[in-house]
Amino acid sequence: MVLTGAVRMSITGYSRRRVLGAVAAGLTTASLSGCGLFDDEPEPPDPPDPLQPLLDEAVALAASYDRAILAQPGLATRLTPLADDHRAHAAELARLIGEPPPSAGPSASAAAGAPAETIATLRTAEQAAQKSAVAACLAAPADRTALVGSIAACRATHAEALR
Repeated sequence: MVLTGAVRMSITGYSRRRVLGAVAAGLTTASLSGCGLFDDEPEPPDPPDPLQPLLDEAVALAASYDRAILAQPGLATRLTPLADDHRAHAAELARLIGEPPPSAGPSASAAAGAPAETIATLRTAEQAAQKSAVAACLAAPADRTALVGSIAACRATHAEALR
């Protein structure tokens, strides 16, 4: 429908076109401000990768082995390959996540106690870590399950090697 009649001025002195134009401009500004065009706040950070806890756990396990080796040098032959496995897991997980490889060494306080206690503590840590790796494997997308499943299997093997 085309309106070709004369444009009448309202009581305020503004034409209908002028009022509609102002309303349209206001709506456009409101919609642009809603999309973030005029926002000064930075975008929220991306959520952490779901495999980040697995990476953190691998770094912590390697550090635990390193502390045990410092406290019990006689166990070095038995524990060093296990610590190396965890470092390899951490490096591969960091690559997959897109982070720089972690570089955590043993802390200053070495684990104290008898060798049997040290082995039992490490075995308990491996069993807990294996359970979390299995849970991560079940939740991981298909392109990550092979790596996470391998880590879970390796942790189970470590627990058995520490019997």
